[in-house]
Amino acid sequence: MKTILVPVDFSDVTPQVLSVASSMAAAFACRLVVIYVVEPEPDFVGFEPGPPSVRLNVARDLKTERQRLETMKDRLVAEGRDAAAFTMQGAAVEKILQEARDQNAGLIVMGSHGHGALYELLIGSVTQGVMKGAHCPIVIVPSKAHK
Repeated sequence: MKTILVPVDFSDVTPQVLSVASSMAAAFACRLVVIYVVEPEPDFVGFEPGPPSVRLNVARDLKTERQRLETMKDRLVAEGRDAAAFTMQGAAVEKILQEARDQNAGLIVMGSHGHGALYELLIGSVTQGVMKGAHCPIVIVPSKAHK
């Protein structure tokens, strides 16, 4: 195993996910690839893209998220890890699975939010989707709500 893929979402479980991934990377001498997937903006046929203020807010939020991701990567590097970080746009499950293939990841370390069964039935979850489609093992880090 040479690469561990670490999808993050800046939720409360993210620090634990990074900690577990960092420890595993140290143990296996692996590279960490931290990714953040931004869901695509919906395209409405026949509608304008929205007022400029909305687009500016979205752009500002994306810039902030990229900076947060870069800070995470910098902390991992300061810990002595070989780390890279990427932001991508698209459907989260598909992008995570594609990046795992592209990076030839030997492991995926990601968090779980612990929504209830009804939520999972109606909405689904990124974690479940990745588990169903992954070509490599996955370590799921539970949120504090699970503990």
